[in-house]
Amino acid sequence: MRTHTPKPSKKIADRDGFIALMSAITVSAVLMIITVTLSYSGFLARYNILSSEYKERSAALAEACVDLAILKLADDSGYAGNETISVGSDSCLIRPMTVSGSQKVIETQAIFQEAYTNLRVAVDDTTLAVASWEELANF
Repeated sequence: MRTHTPKPSKKIADRDGFIALMSAITVSAVLMIITVTLSYSGFLARYNILSSEYKERSAALAEACVDLAILKLADDSGYAGNETISVGSDSCLIRPMTVSGSQKVIETQAIFQEAYTNLRVAVDDTTLAVASWEELANF
């Protein structure tokens, strides 16, 4: 005697195919979301590193202007500032000098690729020793 195994009905086979198709679509969507998220976070990390390098460059420019202002004060105690200084292909601004007691206050500003650095440095009027050095958000 032969045993007869019934064929699965068409409805069950269709349902199994539908489940397999939906599983493949779901897995693909999850993998796509993970890939896009990792790519986007990598892009943002690159942008943050670039911004910090721009900030370092603007800080170096502002410090160069402070050093130059101190040098000009050493040459001429009446130096008043208020000039733009070229440093290579870049530039920075030495704002007008102010006097605060026995100190001269030097304010410089440098901008590089939209990264701003504003420095206020107080130096002793006679020895030119730095009394204070601070970075400001704006003047």
